[in-house]
Amino acid sequence: MTTKKRGYHHGNLRQALVEAALELIEEKGPTGFTLSEAAKQAGVTPAAVYRHFAGREDQIAEAARQGYEIFGDLMEHAYEKGRPSALASFEATGRAYLAFARKFPGHYISMFESGVSITRNPDLAHVANRAFATLERAATELMAGLPEDKRPPARMVSAHVWAMSHGVVELFSRGSPGTRSPFPPEDLLETGIGIYLRGLGLIKPDA
Repeated sequence: MTTKKRGYHHGNLRQALVEAALELIEEKGPTGFTLSEAAKQAGVTPAAVYRHFAGREDQIAEAARQGYEIFGDLMEHAYEKGRPSALASFEATGRAYLAFARKFPGHYISMFESGVSITRNPDLAHVANRAFATLERAATELMAGLPEDKRPPARMVSAHVWAMSHGVVELFSRGSPGTRSPFPPEDLLETGIGIYLRGLGLIKPDA
């Protein structure tokens, strides 16, 4: 990726610094750049960064917060698009995860690969929990179709699908060439979720 000097409009330096960090995160990873590089990318002096961020982790946390905002919106849109079918809504939220990782790699890395905790600040925790809650809501509606004595906790089901989605992204969508799958990530996730739901009895074996 070619580094380019970015300008900024008066009053928007904070956002320009976040966007500069996102470019560097995509290029070098969350620990592969300095605040001085982010400042240079944004076209300002290093001292200007400290008027907005305490350090690099603070800058990455803001990139993650903005990522969770986008992610939460995508998850909610996918959930609503699938309704009134609980199954369609549940499957759509899984696909939204892959779509987000592909379209917003800098945000994705900031959120899931930077080591920045979602509990770092209340705003970050709030937007992260909103995204998690959408998948859990979809799982709750889907589990309602099972007898109570055979119904796993919705939080557990949503965690399983979250982990499956994350694994497909990490291994086969963003992984090294040696781990590339001969199947599209969307197909891997869809069949994986299908097998999981068949095991719960939510999809007929021949569906």
